[in-house]
Amino acid sequence: MIFISQDAAFFLTDFRYKEQSVSEVTACRRIIARDLFAAASRRGIFAGVKTIVFDEDNSSYRFASDVRRYTAPAEVRPASGIAARCMTCKDDIEIASLTQAASISDRVFTDLLGLIRPGVTELDLVAEIASRHRRYGAENDAFDTIVASGPHSSMPHARPTTRALAAGDFVTIDFGCIFDGYHSDITRTVAVGRASRAMKDVYAVVLEAQVTGIAAARAGITGKQLDRTVRRIIAQRGYGKYFVHGLGHGIGLQIHEEPKVSKINTNELNEGAVITIEPGIYLPGAFGVRIEDDVVLRNGGCDVITRSPKELIIL
Repeated sequence: MIFISQDAAFFLTDFRYKEQSVSEVTACRRIIARDLFAAASRRGIFAGVKTIVFDEDNSSYRFASDVRRYTAPAEVRPASGIAARCMTCKDDIEIASLTQAASISDRVFTDLLGLIRPGVTELDLVAEIASRHRRYGAENDAFDTIVASGPHSSMPHARPTTRALAAGDFVTIDFGCIFDGYHSDITRTVAVGRASRAMKDVYAVVLEAQVTGIAAARAGITGKQLDRTVRRIIAQRGYGKYFVHGLGHGIGLQIHEEPKVSKINTNELNEGAVITIEPGIYLPGAFGVRIEDDVVLRNGGCDVITRSPKELIIL
């Protein structure tokens, strides 16, 4: 844990991370101990402190109980978004790591275009993605990869199965990797063998909406405004009720961070925030389409750091 006061900052961890923390923790005084709260108490870190605020978004009930026990009689109160607000705007070093993570996933997608064919299973593609991420320098997958084919693609977070791809399927692939601790998140939807007129029409709507969202993305716009700009296009084409999630989210050291890019976020998006733009249309029992890119918000526009082609590809 990290304890921050007006005068000092302390990083407390156990002996498993003693050596690792030497190189990774430079802005805090390090304390290595088995019982972190007891060590903090012995060092007098909490002495004279009248108010303790902890981040309720990343804390357990037990943690909150320990805070109260070891810091009495200080007032202890939870607060939301303490860490999240600090992580919203990325500096150049962070953006470089995010860009490298995106480029690795772009390279993997290029490989996938040579692997997607009838008979290959969803889980086959998941394994190929994981292997190639590491081969190209990633530390790990950013999250549990989604490969959803045919009717499975109508579920935004479908779990990959042993289903074999078949001609006439849409295949939605949502994946990403971690590079230097930072995450990429990209989604592409491709067709196997052929695409029906209905499939092409839905794909065209999602692509138009996604391109419009990227054109509108900039520092100063609110998450709600950006979501509404994209959602309006999908609604005007008659698919409004089939776009069932928010437009996007922040990415960085976590795969889902602030800011939210959805109708519930009325705050302005900051310069340097890195977000996803990922509209989708999901027709239950039939098929779905999602297209997702990672962008860095700038004053007056954004930089797209995922570069994979997104026009409809039929393999």
